[in-house]
Amino acid sequence: MAKAPVAKNQEFTVTIEDLSYEGMGVAKLDHYPLFVEGALPGETVVIRVVKAEKKYAFARLIQVVTPSPDRVTPKAQAYAQTGIAPLQHLAYPAQLKFKQHQIEMLYHKAQLAIPVRPTLGMTTPYGYRNKAQIPVRAIAGVVTTGFYKRRSHELIPLTDFYIQDPKIDAAVLVVRDLLRQYNVPAYDEATNSGVIRHIMVRRGYYSHQMMIVLVSRTWVVPHQAELVAGIKAALPEVTSIMLNLNERATNVILGPKTRTLDGNDYLEDQLLGSTFRISPLSFYQVNPTQTEVLYTAAVRAAGLTGREVVIDAYSGIGTISLTMAEHAKQVYGVEVVPEAVRDAKANARLNGVTNAEFLVGRAEDVMQTWKDQGLHADVLMVDPPRKGLAPEFIAAVGVMLPPKLVYVSCNPATLARDIAALQAFGYRATATQPVDMFPQTTSIESVTALTLG
Repeated sequence: MAKAPVAKNQEFTVTIEDLSYEGMGVAKLDHYPLFVEGALPGETVVIRVVKAEKKYAFARLIQVVTPSPDRVTPKAQAYAQTGIAPLQHLAYPAQLKFKQHQIEMLYHKAQLAIPVRPTLGMTTPYGYRNKAQIPVRAIAGVVTTGFYKRRSHELIPLTDFYIQDPKIDAAVLVVRDLLRQYNVPAYDEATNSGVIRHIMVRRGYYSHQMMIVLVSRTWVVPHQAELVAGIKAALPEVTSIMLNLNERATNVILGPKTRTLDGNDYLEDQLLGSTFRISPLSFYQVNPTQTEVLYTAAVRAAGLTGREVVIDAYSGIGTISLTMAEHAKQVYGVEVVPEAVRDAKANARLNGVTNAEFLVGRAEDVMQTWKDQGLHADVLMVDPPRKGLAPEFIAAVGVMLPPKLVYVSCNPATLARDIAALQAFGYRATATQPVDMFPQTTSIESVTALTLG
C-alpha cells in the first residue's frame, strides 16, 4: 500500500490553487492534494498537516505569507468554527464567482456543454435567514444557546449568528434567559435526559409575524405558563408559541408531534405578492428576498404565456406552484408529505387561486397516472432535495416527455448527474442561472431550463 507523501504535524509553504466545494483551499505537493480551511486561491501560505490519508491530507493554516486580493477580515472566528459562515473571509463578489465556477467544473467533469451565467447575489449578504434552529445545552450548569463546533457536538456559545435575521437572534436570547430564570433543564444528549433541546424561531420577512417552537424531550415543561407569558411580554411580534416533542436519542431536530401553546399553529408571510401559511414542520425557503429572485428566474425559464399546463413535482406548501399559477393556464402540484399538501390547498384558497390543484403521492407514480389519464403537461417544474431526482422519477419523465423541464437545484453535483440522465430522452439545457440563497456559505442554488429535442 502506497504511503502518503506527508505526515501529521509536518509544515510546508504552499500555493493555494483552487477552492473545494466545501470552500477549503486546495494545494498540491507532487499532485497530492492538501485541503486547507481558511486559505484562498493564489495565496502563499504556511500549513501544518493534521491528518494524512493515502490520497489526500487536511492541513491547518498557520500563516498567510501572500494574501489574496479577495481576502477580507472575518467577522468572528466562531462563525468559521461552527460552519455558520465558512466563506466569511472571501469577498462577496468572489463568493459569487466561486459558486458559478463550482457548477462549471461539475458540468465539465460530466462532459456537459452548458453555459453558467454569473450568480445573482444580494445587496446585503448577511442577516437574511428567516428561520433558526438553535441547540440548548448546559455549560457549567448554565442553560446556554449557540452552535456546534464543526464535525463535533461541542457547543460554542453564540448570541449573534451573523446570517440570521437579528430579530431572531434577539428572540433566542429572550427564550434562553427565561429558561435560565425558571431553571428549566437543558437537554443532555449523553444521557438523553433534561427537557429543552432546541429553540426554533421563524419570522416573516414582510409580515413580521414570529413563531417560537420549544423542542422538548417531554410534554411536561416546568413553568410552561410562565415561559409563554414571558415570551409574549418580551416579544410582541410573536403570533405563535408551540411545543414540539422529540423523545428519541437522535440528531434529528424536530419530532413528529407538535402542540400549540398560544396563538396560531402557523405563521403567515408574503412571497411575490402571495400570502403563505407556514406550519412548524413545513419547508419554506429561508432567504425570502433571494427566493423571489429564484422563483422569478424559474418563471422566466419556463417561458409561460398563460396557456400552459404546469406540473410542479415537489410542490411542498405550494410556493412555486402558486407563483407559476399566475402565469399559466393550470398547475398540478404533487407532494409526498400530506401536511404540506394540506397547507398548499389552504394557501391556494387564501390567495384566491383556482387554477392550481394539489395531490398527495410520489411524483413518479402520480405522473404515470396522469399520463394514463391523458393529461398533457407543457412544463415540468422540479425542485428536489439535495439527493436530486430518483431514477424512478427520471424514468417517469421519459414516459411523459413534457416539452420543457425547469430544474431548481440546491446541489450542483446531483444537478449535473440528473441532466446527463435526462439527455438520454432528448432533453438539452440552454443555460444555468445560479442564485445565491446562502451568502457566506458554500451552498449553491440554481435554475436550469431543459427543452425536448
